[in-house]
Formats: sequence, C-alpha cells, structure tokens
Amino acid sequence: MTTNFLRRRFLALLLLGCSMGSVTFPSGVQAATPGSLAPTFSLTDTSGKAFSLKDFSGRWVALEWVNPECPFVKKHYQSGNMQSTQKQAADGKVVWVQINSTNANHSEYKSPKQMAAWNAEMKAVGVIAALDSDGKVGRAYGAKTTPQMVLINPQGTVVYHGAIDSIRSANPADIARATNYMKQAMTEALSGKPVSVPESVPYGCTVKY
Repeated sequence: MTTNFLRRRFLALLLLGCSMGSVTFPSGVQAATPGSLAPTFSLTDTSGKAFSLKDFSGRWVALEWVNPECPFVKKHYQSGNMQSTQKQAADGKVVWVQINSTNANHSEYKSPKQMAAWNAEMKAVGVIAALDSDGKVGRAYGAKTTPQMVLINPQGTVVYHGAIDSIRSANPADIARATNYMKQAMTEALSGKPVSVPESVPYGCTVKY
C-alpha cells in the first residue's frame, strides 16, 4: 500500500468516527421538529450579555451549533460557506445565534474569549455567539452534530432543522455542488412559501456534551 493511500484511509476513518458517534438524550426531550414550538432558552453571549429566545419574539431566528475543532465546521468556515449563509440571514434581518455546547471539561472546550477571537478570525457575519457548556440548550433541541442548523419563524415555530447542506462530507470541494438547505429554507420561508425541505439528517462531529 502506498503512503498516500494509507493517509487517505486514516483521514476517512477519523472523519467517520467524528461524524458517526452517538449521543443519547433523556426520554421526553423536545427535539425541535419542524412544526413544533421552539424550546425557549436563556444564554450569555461571549461578551457577557444575557439574552433569551424570547428577546427575539416576532423575528426570524437561526440557530447554529458549532465547535471550532470539528473538521466539518472548518470546512464551512474556512471556505466562507457559513459566513455566506450568515450574510444572507443578516440581509434578511434574521437573528443568528451561534451555540457551542461543548462541555467545559472537554479538551475541545473554548472559553468565551477564545470563541470571540475565533469568530473574529473567521469573520463570522452578525452572530450572537454563546456557550452552552452544561448542554441544556443543545439537548432541548436534539443537537447531535456540529454544524447543525435550526430556523425559527416569528411565531416561535421551527420551520427547518438539520444539516447545513445536502452533501455529507468534510471536503470543501463538495460545497459548490451541494444544496444549502439553510439558505433554501430562509429564501422560501421569508418570502412566505412553505419550506420544501423542512428537515434533514445533520452531519458532522458529535456535540461534545
């Protein structure tokens, strides 16, 4: 076997392990399925300001689960795909809440200062970044992967929940031929149309609860 083959095989196994891990939630947890009311929550952003979902009543809200150490997150940020999606949200006056549910005791945990610095480096667009280190918000929404996306309408109902796009890959080259489900959902929902794909299976690294 060639060295390049072995390297590719190792990377494939690494990404498979990253994306296929399982997270078990307590019975009765609200998974925020499309058509259901979005679970309310309160968090503190990376600047120390407290906020809640209720603060955005009457507005469109996007939720993004993130972990800067995840190869799938890197794919969408280093390529600019996530920022492009965030810009569409900002142009449509959609509030974008970025949530890191990594447990504080995990090696991939980022402090508020570190998350703020990472978002600045990535040039994230219009995000309210918050840590959910006890995992309460992530579990309430059934967040299992990073990235994972949710779109909530002004009435507080979930209209999209799932992957950012249609190709389950960590390769940035796949972005151009993928359907960006989050962009599609915002385009359709904000124009008053039903969301054609309201739910998809999210892919990425497991949330490190």
